[in-house]
Amino acid sequence: MKSPSAGDLEDYLLNKVDLRRQQISQIVEEVQRVVHHLTTEISLQDLRFQAVPYSDTYNGNIKVLAPSQFLVTVPVKGLVGYREAREQRWRYYTLRGTRLPCPLQDPEGLRQWLEAEQFMKSQWQWHEADVNIEGDIVPAKVLQVFRKLVENAIGTCHLSGKVSMLTQLSAVWVAVETSTCQVELELVPTVEIPTVWPEKARWPPCLKRWPSRQRVECIKSFGFALLACSNYHWQQSFLQAEQVLLNQLDEDGGCRRKCFQALRQMKEDVWCPGRRPVVTSHHLQTVLFWTCEKYPHPKEWQVFSKAFLRLVRKLHKCVSQHFLKHYFVRKSNLLQHASSGELDTVAQKLALFLKNPQIGLP
Repeated sequence: MKSPSAGDLEDYLLNKVDLRRQQISQIVEEVQRVVHHLTTEISLQDLRFQAVPYSDTYNGNIKVLAPSQFLVTVPVKGLVGYREAREQRWRYYTLRGTRLPCPLQDPEGLRQWLEAEQFMKSQWQWHEADVNIEGDIVPAKVLQVFRKLVENAIGTCHLSGKVSMLTQLSAVWVAVETSTCQVELELVPTVEIPTVWPEKARWPPCLKRWPSRQRVECIKSFGFALLACSNYHWQQSFLQAEQVLLNQLDEDGGCRRKCFQALRQMKEDVWCPGRRPVVTSHHLQTVLFWTCEKYPHPKEWQVFSKAFLRLVRKLHKCVSQHFLKHYFVRKSNLLQHASSGELDTVAQKLALFLKNPQIGLP
């Protein structure tokens, strides 16, 4: 294999990553003003939803999956004191109110049911029929209520010229015109569950060198969240825990963050560009975590070109096999529902790059 010179890859990194940071920072600034305006109005109309706060620094409710694709978690309120469900039960209901002859499928991977009774305190509105069926808080019904609130808020806030609903999707997506480009946001009602670590996330399965035991306890203390992004099951999310892990990558002076930024830049520019790419920043972040765990020693993260190619090889393996385990819930494959054809195209580009790491660099 021909080794890439430090000049090629590092110059690419320094020039493009800094430019990307400036551009994304400006877009996030504009997006969060719109999101704060919309969700403030929504919270006035329905007490179950909170406003997404405006932040001058990092905003934990806005996740950049690609330059034109953002995930925005909108916190709900009135659900306090979460407990894991004590017993399993069969569900025979449908969203339309009819009865099924066979029970609904049990959730797999990151998915789970959510009952109002799992909270020590729950506002009476969460027991209403517009969001609740037979004691379950049903994400599809929460999304129905939320979508209507978003549509109304766009009009009330006089944002019709800047924000539009993307109606062909089951989730709640809006397009926002910024000063430089159009971005698409998925707005997701989110139950934040601080300080509780879910039973499904059996992490770490055994003692690992990375992260340290103290770091593991710190990360678990941030808890998790449940996202309303499917019909019957809520999806577990660890955005805050992942961000803490990401922020503390290079305390030993390594180049992990630099490698991740270079990987993301190459993904966005060459391997998997586009408005809604099959491989997102979250996938790359997961590849990084697995690679850090496999190579825990500081000396393995001192030479940029070697460390970067190690990440590319791991990404190529995952994309080729259509298999990337979630870092915390290891029975969940993050590429399970991705387009096989699109993944194969990305795998071909990665293979081409690994044969000659100069190819594709501008």
